[in-house]
Amino acid sequence: MFQYRQVLVRLRAGDSVREVARSGLMGRDKLGELRSVALEHGWLDAASEVPDDGVIAAALGQGRRVASSTVSSVEPHRAVVKRWFDAGVQGRAIHAALKREHAFAGSYSAVVRMLGQLRSELPADITVRLSFAPGEAAQVDFGAGPMLTHPDGRVRRTWAFVMTLAHCRHQYVEFVWDQSSATWLGCHRRAFEWFDGVPLRVIIDNAKCAIIKACTHDPLVQRAYAECAEGYNFKIDACPPRDPQKKGIVESGVKYLKGNFLPTRAFRDMADLNAQARTWVMSEAGVRIHGTTREQPLVLFESERPLLRRLPAAAPDLGTWHRVVLHRDCHVQFDKSLYSAPFTLVGKTLWLRATDMTVALHEDYRHLCTHLRAQRAGQRVTVMDHLPPDARAFFERDRQWCVRQATTVGPRCVELVTSLLGDRIAERLRAAQAVVGCAKAYGAARLEAACERALGHNSPHYRTVKSILATGADLQPLVEPETPAAYGRARFARSAAELFGSDPGTVH
Repeated sequence: MFQYRQVLVRLRAGDSVREVARSGLMGRDKLGELRSVALEHGWLDAASEVPDDGVIAAALGQGRRVASSTVSSVEPHRAVVKRWFDAGVQGRAIHAALKREHAFAGSYSAVVRMLGQLRSELPADITVRLSFAPGEAAQVDFGAGPMLTHPDGRVRRTWAFVMTLAHCRHQYVEFVWDQSSATWLGCHRRAFEWFDGVPLRVIIDNAKCAIIKACTHDPLVQRAYAECAEGYNFKIDACPPRDPQKKGIVESGVKYLKGNFLPTRAFRDMADLNAQARTWVMSEAGVRIHGTTREQPLVLFESERPLLRRLPAAAPDLGTWHRVVLHRDCHVQFDKSLYSAPFTLVGKTLWLRATDMTVALHEDYRHLCTHLRAQRAGQRVTVMDHLPPDARAFFERDRQWCVRQATTVGPRCVELVTSLLGDRIAERLRAAQAVVGCAKAYGAARLEAACERALGHNSPHYRTVKSILATGADLQPLVEPETPAAYGRARFARSAAELFGSDPGTVH
């Protein structure tokens, strides 16, 4: 319209069509059409006012859509195409379905044009940018990191934990091996220590490590994460399902991390990756002019830091909760290790709370016991009182127990039990247990006498002691055996000197 008005002004001033065309404002053909319309409406009269844009547009027919003389080949199938379009079916699939099910002979371009028309009929996608006061909120998300060699020797994917303060855009970045609840809680602890403060609320998505059941109005928060929020005094703000734009700030931060930090760098291991990430946050990401705030994140952070909530004087004891079953061996399994619980609860489902140092077991809300956390896979952590009485008795009757029981009987019993336990060929622990067990049936005095008689006959065995006690031989006086003098010498009647010291030529 500005161009048309300029041309009208010059025509009203007396310039010819040729002169106006020579100035480059408009071509001669269009100038001729405009001059004809202007003469028809009296616009070239210098005494009249120049018409406004709406009058010119109406006279020239501007803005009126000229009806097309052609009909799209997809038009007969508009209803079915619209149904597929509303369901999110892609254009290639729609074109193939039309050919397969409706004998459509048109081109894919015709389908694309129809989809463009349908898309233009949709209401405009309007959004509003969220703003946050200093210290009000932080947003958290995970993003895929580079592939690195895990300590177990395998090449595995890493994950970037990113927490961004919503006001200043300052970030905490840490790369981890997994997205488990324990990792999630540990990253929160280190992020709050990095910022030296805690925001009023933390905006998250519906990751399983934080939210058990996603819901727009009433999401169910993971028990361990709820304890973390209570310990650090912040509120959990979970986004509605399928609405990640509610945490678009950290989404953009993860995208910036992937595009600016990762592509041009090489990393030896996880420690090197995190060291480079911290340097990048402080020396590059934190000092850039942010595209939205038009300020450096670190500069804004200095003004936001005093408004964050203070860290608790003692760091909360963060732990993860798990449902476990007490097996028939009176142990539950967690993280490839075994922990005991009272035998009366065998077969029941318990709650297990694991921290870096301890593992606690609960029956509903009743605390049962707390173990030190196992240091290696397969380790069995057992409290003897958790076992049934017969099992406790079995495990208590070890070698030291046998020696202690023999000591209460007498020195000869100790000697016999020690002899049994010291056998270098066979394991005779059960024999030693049986020997000291005879004291209950026969008394300590008789057992001591039976052991003395067994040792006297050089037969330190349980069956010997048992036979002596059963036959009452221990009640008889012990008689020292008398060996005749004829049997007191060595095996040979003559000495070696007598045998081999004679003349070699002599034959005996």
